Amino acid sequence: MCVTDSLTRAQSPFLIYWQVCVRLCCCSCVVFFFFFLGMDAMEKKLAEYKCDTNEAICLKLVRFPEDVGDESTTFHPEYSHQLYGDDEVAFGYKGLQIQLYYTAGNLNTLFKIKYTAKVSEKFDCVEPDDVECKIRENIPPGFCSNTDDFITLLEKEANFKPFGSLLHTYSVHSGDEGEDITYQIYKADMTCPGFQEYHKRLQTFLIWFIETASFIDVDDDRWDFFLIFEKYNKDGETLFATVGYMTVYNYYVYPDKTRPRVSQMLVLPPFQGEGHGAQLLEAVHRFYCTFPLVQDITAEDPSENYVKLRDFVLVKLCQSLPSFSPDQLCEGFSEAMATEAREKLKINKKHARRVYEILRLRATDMSDEEKARSYRLEVKRRLFGPYKKNQREMTKMMRCLRPEELASHISQMDTKLQHEELEKSYQELLGEYRRVIERLART
Repeated sequence: MCVTDSLTRAQSPFLIYWQVCVRLCCCSCVVFFFFFLGMDAMEKKLAEYKCDTNEAICLKLVRFPEDVGDESTTFHPEYSHQLYGDDEVAFGYKGLQIQLYYTAGNLNTLFKIKYTAKVSEKFDCVEPDDVECKIRENIPPGFCSNTDDFITLLEKEANFKPFGSLLHTYSVHSGDEGEDITYQIYKADMTCPGFQEYHKRLQTFLIWFIETASFIDVDDDRWDFFLIFEKYNKDGETLFATVGYMTVYNYYVYPDKTRPRVSQMLVLPPFQGEGHGAQLLEAVHRFYCTFPLVQDITAEDPSENYVKLRDFVLVKLCQSLPSFSPDQLCEGFSEAMATEAREKLKINKKHARRVYEILRLRATDMSDEEKARSYRLEVKRRLFGPYKKNQREMTKMMRCLRPEELASHISQMDTKLQHEELEKSYQELLGEYRRVIERLART
């Protein structure tokens, strides 16, 4: 039985009632069935067998055997719709728990399903969703289904070493234990022994934390992989735990250059909020800066959180460039800024302009009415560009419009409305820029 069929029944109890009736009619029990149970009672009973799959899926990065039973080390997906439908609901179980536990370093996997009751145990005519098949389709073979086997693999974690070449080492201060924890960023590709199998396990996290994630074609040698690992001690040995990673595809740019494009980026939930994303993105920029034939670095369909992260990292990198010095900022955005950002840091002109506006805001005394006005007008002139373009296009269209169509388009060109939208966009942008400046001040 496919998941979508069973979910439809879970959402429409009448369909279940009908199937129950069909199966019971051979025993001439339909009337008695509805008489004793009733529609409302049946619906309530069935509702008890619906589970939120985001809560039912339990993820864990295991370092020590005792972590397996420690609920404090468990985390849950943000999304599960790619496997269990838009409602993210599984039907047919009470107390459903889908365990996906990984050894912290090599990501060897334990997959188990637990529940306290199944709907088929109560109602012979109703089948539960096959929640197991969807997981099996998306995790690579070779996983454990027995905890003892998983613990045996955990004991071999001392043999695991990061893949590829070391790019960057940094420390993060732990507030709980008061000590610095060391992290390292590595650059790898599919030629690294064992990396392809490791990557198959690593990418399974994408479907739980990136809304539109998909697995990549690893046979294409234009992919680069950047990985973060934590160094930690276990029984006097140094071990490595997977923290997060980024995939980058190197597009060809005529005639002889490439344009690296960030495809996927994920810091695993136990490590989020510690600055690892910024460390990773900065390390990636610095890596590609060493290649003269790299034109600039872009991102594929960046999320809002990624844009915030990129703003912070690019501003941090550009603030030391001579063309972005405070005395140059007050002169306005220049071609020298765009050129230096591209040549030294592989930042394209659009992003360099955004960096300029953030740094100029930081250098501007906004309590000075004249300086604030000068800054506001410059930013608004850039924001007004799309409005002017739309206005020109609509003017061309008006020549062939009927009177009623013309009236509709004229209303869209209302100047007052445009000014209101422009001011709204400016204030939202100002809020984004100030958050970057505040974060920069903290670091």
